Amino acid sequence: MAKSKTMYYCKNCGAQSAKWLGRCPECNEWNTFEEEVILQETAAPKGHFSPVVAQSTPKVIDDIELTRFPRTATGFAEFDRVLGGGIVKGSIVLLGGEPGIGKSTLLLQMALHLHGQKVLYVSGEESEAQLKMRAARLSDAPAPHCYVLTETNTQQIFKHIEDLQPDILIVDSIQTMQSNLIESAAGSISQLKECAAEFQHFAKRTACPVFLIGHITKDGSLAGPKLLEHIVDTVLQFEGDQHYGYRMVRCIKNRFGSTSELGIFEMLQDGLREVQNPSEILVSQREEDYSGNAIACILEGNRPMMIETQALVSTAVYGTPQRSATGYDIRRMNMLLAVLEKRCRFKLGAKDVFLNIAGGLRVEDPAINVAIVAAILSSATDIALDNKTCFAGEMGLSGEVRPVTRIAQRIAEADKLGFTRMFVSKYNLKGIRPSDYKLKIVPITKVEEMAKLLFS
Repeated sequence: MAKSKTMYYCKNCGAQSAKWLGRCPECNEWNTFEEEVILQETAAPKGHFSPVVAQSTPKVIDDIELTRFPRTATGFAEFDRVLGGGIVKGSIVLLGGEPGIGKSTLLLQMALHLHGQKVLYVSGEESEAQLKMRAARLSDAPAPHCYVLTETNTQQIFKHIEDLQPDILIVDSIQTMQSNLIESAAGSISQLKECAAEFQHFAKRTACPVFLIGHITKDGSLAGPKLLEHIVDTVLQFEGDQHYGYRMVRCIKNRFGSTSELGIFEMLQDGLREVQNPSEILVSQREEDYSGNAIACILEGNRPMMIETQALVSTAVYGTPQRSATGYDIRRMNMLLAVLEKRCRFKLGAKDVFLNIAGGLRVEDPAINVAIVAAILSSATDIALDNKTCFAGEMGLSGEVRPVTRIAQRIAEADKLGFTRMFVSKYNLKGIRPSDYKLKIVPITKVEEMAKLLFS
């Protein structure tokens, strides 16, 4: 009989211990160790996690030939941008996101559009009939290249792979997979590590790209040990608000491209639609100007986009003024209110201030600070701002307008979208020729200057 051994694994970082520990010595997290029983005879052989570096010899770095990775287009320009230009042969991609956000829809829609590529979609969560219903909703065209397999045992999956010889493999999801090499329940730490290592070994050995769908925890991070993210080549996060139809694919790790790219989709009844111009969904098309609205030019990754900030300033009915921010850090907003109180002599201490970022997005780019200040001042004075005016600048504690990164891209985006005036920091204009753009660039150094230009 096989001898069993009890080990304790940290579900956060994957560290193992012979006994239970209240605090993990590797990641310093509390109550993350879980007990697992492992059969010693069926343990994975050493070196199983490193199929790429097996039988390698030292080489001088100058003698190594640099080869370009051939890429396959997914049919989504937005998804290709996030991946770094397309699917790389032999790569393994982990896609995570909240339940019901559209992870399975995105990859199944990609599989249906990959004509000329034999795609195997392995599902451990849905039946064949459920996948057929979803596929019929996503596309009416026949897809003889897309195969579906409902199986959770990895050894059985690889037997079907040997018979089918697919060009691309999609696994939905890695938490439902189970290997016979590990005697533990599906979704456990050891099963996740072993199944991910098996798919990595298959991808590197056969040059077949593998897409893994992963669950996330309640705090928004990918479920399972951090080792799972180290094994894969690319980690993507699928984000969005359930109350809005917009979805974003954000790259967290990419060995074949940049991690600062962002893809935006819109969830419709017949699947996901690419949003080529994000500003069309983030700036409302209105005929009249209302006070409290200001448009900021922010950066999401390397992509500039226009986003509308909405502020409401009113007299506090109750004793304590209310402060509320949706899509923005409330502490940062309180800091901006203190700057206005100190530098611009606006008495906002007895006012209720509400802030909202249109589109359901959460913005962390500091370039939105000037637009938020302009929206608050507009609502406080009840004077509407021109909807052809935009802002890009960071606000300091002394009221100065600090420069932001990639100002040339921001100005070009505003000029392309038809804006006539843009407020930027005076220190951002080095190397910028205003005559190259149709819009008027207004340089400012302090928040007082902007208030005088907007409301004098």
